[in-house]
Amino acid sequence: MTVIERLRVTLEMIKIEHTLFALPFALLGAVLAARDMPPQTVGFWISRLVWILVAMVGARSAAMTFNRIADRQIDAANPRTQTRALPAGLLDLRFAWIFTIISSALFLLAAYQLNRLTLILSPVALGSIFLYSYTKRFTAASHLFLGWCLAIAPSGAWIAIQGSLALVPVLLSFSVMLWTAGFDILYACQDYEFDRGAGLHSIPQRFGLTGALWIARGLHALMFASLVVLFQAAHLGWIGFVGVAATGALLIYQHSIVKADDLSRLDAAFFNTNAFVSVILFITMASDVLFLK
Repeated sequence: MTVIERLRVTLEMIKIEHTLFALPFALLGAVLAARDMPPQTVGFWISRLVWILVAMVGARSAAMTFNRIADRQIDAANPRTQTRALPAGLLDLRFAWIFTIISSALFLLAAYQLNRLTLILSPVALGSIFLYSYTKRFTAASHLFLGWCLAIAPSGAWIAIQGSLALVPVLLSFSVMLWTAGFDILYACQDYEFDRGAGLHSIPQRFGLTGALWIARGLHALMFASLVVLFQAAHLGWIGFVGVAATGALLIYQHSIVKADDLSRLDAAFFNTNAFVSVILFITMASDVLFLK
């Protein structure tokens, strides 16, 4: 396998395109934090942005690769995931471990470069993303735990800018957690039969497809309510309101095309809609902060 081919397989293994789900929220956390900061040099902002991006790439690469390592036997048994890099033999286990270690080190380096609190909290973030890979073996709440892992990003970016935490990033993180848990439940519906047979825990496995869809709807309704509270707490204007309203419309659309007896449009609901949610919220709320001061 050539270097280019190995790189392509590695990027596919870590689903680099899914970074679009979490990265906008991290950047939004940074923008919201910057609003209350005293004037800083251009070099300060460039440095913070670069290290936040490095931290995001490092943490997510470590999380996804470790998940593939932990799940390699499960993936090999599941027809939907048998073609993934490790069970298909496209990458070896040694390479995956080395990649995980390097990615983790990159994340820790970025945390060190940002400030003392990010460094202190960095093991909590790494521990959380590694533990997630095992949660479906013992709890149906694994979806919420994944939500917690992604929710670290906006609060972490806020801390990277301000060196402390506040209500606004906590509300943003809470919204991300509920949003992630809801769409992960939708995604898990396609493994309903396999999870039952393999003894894995998930909301669909425990409550059935119809019950799982209603739980996902409930989580997304709470996410929308959390966004409304965030909108008020952050004192956003009409541009931010447009983002919140658009998110509500996208969530309604997402749930309208996924039904218990028809999961054929699950990919459209999961990939397309979720990417739009994170990007729209970032563009609208960040624009609100930058242009409606």
